[in-house]
Amino acid sequence: MSAETPSKLQKMINAGHLAVTSEVGPPRSADGAIIEHKAKMIKDYVDAINVTDNQTSVCRLCSLAACIRIKQMGLEPVLQMVTRDRNRIAMQSDILGAASFGINNILCLTGDHQHFGDHSSCANVFDLDSTQLAMCVRMMRDEGKLLGGFEFQVRPQMYIGAAANPFAGPNVALRVSRLAKKVAAGVQFVQTQCIYNMDTFKTFMKMMVDRGLHEKVAILAGITPMKNVGMAKYMKNRVPGIDVPDAIVQRMGGVPKEKQAEEGINLAVEQIEELKEVEGIRGFHIMAIEWEEKVPEIVQRTGLYPRPQLPD
Repeated sequence: MSAETPSKLQKMINAGHLAVTSEVGPPRSADGAIIEHKAKMIKDYVDAINVTDNQTSVCRLCSLAACIRIKQMGLEPVLQMVTRDRNRIAMQSDILGAASFGINNILCLTGDHQHFGDHSSCANVFDLDSTQLAMCVRMMRDEGKLLGGFEFQVRPQMYIGAAANPFAGPNVALRVSRLAKKVAAGVQFVQTQCIYNMDTFKTFMKMMVDRGLHEKVAILAGITPMKNVGMAKYMKNRVPGIDVPDAIVQRMGGVPKEKQAEEGINLAVEQIEELKEVEGIRGFHIMAIEWEEKVPEIVQRTGLYPRPQLPD
């Protein structure tokens, strides 16, 4: 995309600032006020707000409608789109719909398998995967063309994002290669899985730098603050693709119960400060799961507030 991108997130990254994004989960009802409440808590502390798309395969208010609400609040949404639930016709239709409301960021995801959620017997789609979806968005934006060949004039001006998980195995080198394919497909920014194993993540980033990929894609490091030792144990033992070292579980359990939330915030702050020094990091994606009220504290304590102002 040109330097005249309408994406404020892309402008922030292009200007050389450390970007800050966060995310909100839509409710399991038609109550759009919940989205507005969450967005208001974090709006002054982030450059863009992701809206999750039926995360963990649980049915929720749709990401597109929630993004429209956030856009109408004068804020910058990131539309998350999983390929699990839609075929290519529906996905392209939703991308055009989002663009018609001036939504200029998209995060392309494959999505969790439906057996993780509350409709485990439903049919999945997976017509495309996340890499193919990124290619589709790039074609729509750069060529004004749908996958079926139809050409159109008013194109979606999307800043294209994807997720990366350095901890998913079988080894870090494979995760870098998978991300390289996404970059080749058109991905411009990446939000990583939440980071607890700093050594593995630094190895991942060194491999990214060695291949020059850090110059082709903006890496936003994923940060999820721990609420208590129970959350640390659950994420370590029950959540696939997350690597929580024993030392973190011990640290969270080593303080009184009433102090564990505070310790979790301290850990998140320390992680951000350490990651600021890692070559190739262009910002942070703070995933405070149903704990949005803590995002301002984390951003303030890490010196990332106030957010830089971009010229009009």
